Amino acid sequence: MKLVQLIAAFVLAASSTAFATQDHSHDTKPLHGGVLVVVKDIEYELVAKPDILQLHLRDHGKKVDVSQGSAKLTLLAGTDKQEVELKPAGDKFEAKGSFKVAANTKVIAIVSLAGKSSTARFVLK
Repeated sequence: MKLVQLIAAFVLAASSTAFATQDHSHDTKPLHGGVLVVVKDIEYELVAKPDILQLHLRDHGKKVDVSQGSAKLTLLAGTDKQEVELKPAGDKFEAKGSFKVAANTKVIAIVSLAGKSSTARFVLK
């Protein structure tokens, strides 16, 4: 009987260890020189320059299809507020124009994909 209990304990411990070591981590390094945040297992990377804004999405390192989606950014710099609509551009969302993107600017991104919306918050460096 002890052998059966020992085997059962070993199987339970092995399966628990296998479950606990599944990799649910994210590579939190920006791939495009932007600021990266993770929301609900999706990596959002915001590239903010004075003349272009880009939002890249990845799901565990794989690019997310944004072709049917939409995104809106709200830039908050001190008392200034700027709202920008981003459009799909290849594998990312993008807008061109003139943007206030100084250090410490707060950015709120609202992204809609497949009928679902998510919000990501950034602070520019």
